[in-house]
Amino acid sequence: MKIHVFDTSEQLDRFAADLFIDLIKSKPDAVLGLATGSTPVGIYAKIVEQAKQQNVSFGGVTTYNLDEYVGLTPDNDQSYAYYMNQHLFSHIDISPERTHLPNGMASDPQAECARYEAMLEERHADIQLLGLGHNGHIGFNEPDSALSAGTHVVKLKNETREANARFFASMDEVPAAAFTMGVGSILKANTILLVVRGAEKASIVKEALTGPVTTQVPASLLQTHPRVIVLLDREAGRMLV
Repeated sequence: MKIHVFDTSEQLDRFAADLFIDLIKSKPDAVLGLATGSTPVGIYAKIVEQAKQQNVSFGGVTTYNLDEYVGLTPDNDQSYAYYMNQHLFSHIDISPERTHLPNGMASDPQAECARYEAMLEERHADIQLLGLGHNGHIGFNEPDSALSAGTHVVKLKNETREANARFFASMDEVPAAAFTMGVGSILKANTILLVVRGAEKASIVKEALTGPVTTQVPASLLQTHPRVIVLLDREAGRMLV
């Protein structure tokens, strides 16, 4: 595990973007595992900027997102499909057929989980981007006595819904469930890139990276992966010193 701590968000975002751009330069048909939320916004902006400056094509790239809310259509401005189009896909030359998210409106959720997991098994991600929840979740894999290895539907804990409520008009509008890659799927990526920002995450960062490996802190399972790169701002990393 390699841990990098940055003084500014600009430095962190540029470092992360360079990892993606360098990968695509060396492997034009790379598979990217992508995340949403507030953490990756600056990274995606830098990827777009760097791709344009360096004339890097995403024409052969395939992407798979970690998760999607149950019950939101792709054109809902709080869906992750909408988020990805807004922050990345509409700004690069990637084919829509090569961008994949779970279908939040699937009539048969279990069939949708099986469909998505089958795609993930065809080609594992070269690099998987992750954020970290306040309770240690990655994707929407919430703390529990046991975790699902593959793509599944999860009932979101109240603390997760409360953390995401800032993106919605009210708490009542925050979906109660989501599709998510399982931890097993995440760990099959060649490289995992964990990005965490903010003083409020410092305690869970320490617990996830240096504490015992336990399903009660899903991110702690990243300790078992052979190639994890952790990018922290100074506040998120303050308890590791």
